[in-house]
Amino acid sequence: MRVALMVTCVNDAMFPETGKAVVRLLRRLGVDVEFPATQTCCAQPMVNTGYLDEAVPVVRTFVDAFEGYDAVVTPSGSCAGSARHQHGIVARRSGDAGLEAAVAATSPKVFELSEFLVDVLGVTDVGAYFPHRVTYHPTCHSLRMLGVGDRPGRLLEAVRGIRLVDLPGADQCCGFGGTFAVKNADTSVAMGGDKARHVRETGAEVLVAGDNSCLMHVGGMLSRQQAGVRVMHLAEVLASTEDEPVLAAPADPTPAEKGDLR
Repeated sequence: MRVALMVTCVNDAMFPETGKAVVRLLRRLGVDVEFPATQTCCAQPMVNTGYLDEAVPVVRTFVDAFEGYDAVVTPSGSCAGSARHQHGIVARRSGDAGLEAAVAATSPKVFELSEFLVDVLGVTDVGAYFPHRVTYHPTCHSLRMLGVGDRPGRLLEAVRGIRLVDLPGADQCCGFGGTFAVKNADTSVAMGGDKARHVRETGAEVLVAGDNSCLMHVGGMLSRQQAGVRVMHLAEVLASTEDEPVLAAPADPTPAEKGDLR
């Protein structure tokens, strides 16, 4: 099987360890994953803000970069959803029959990481070890657009040493929503505050999700609240083993840890 990693813009620019974790994980499972260097954006920001015509060359670059692969794996439900559902809209609007055909051939082969592991490779126990109390946030696009369902939960339940606790209001949006956070900042902050409160209620050490954009938003809230909760992508948890532990980024110290109980 010829497999490509679609790392996404956010991960490439801000969270490179997530892409590295995907590669380590897949290679450990016997998958020889490749990284097409010509890949760029999936075009979702343009489509979501109404610039469908401007998205055409971006979609064309996408299908050219991932042509010929049996599967394209991405650590993002958001970007996988864009490739599977939005690219067809852009291609049809363009009137370019060649682009429509290329999208029709490529889009069905794009998988969010948990989908690829469970549905394509047929595994839930990936040999991971992560001895921490963890809660999981199912991101909107993975939950609603892709319908990944319980796949991430099944993968996390099989991790040795983990203590997985349910997140109250898990199916509620974190409030990020890409450009929504810019256009509707007050609403976005309020939604993020609710999500951070629910995370704190779990007593978890680590908040895990399948999209770093959501973790960036909620993690920012938790950091400002000095909650002492770390955030970590699902791929990094699954890549962690006893021999090669992957540690979550240090959380800000709580007031108690700093000796400030005022």
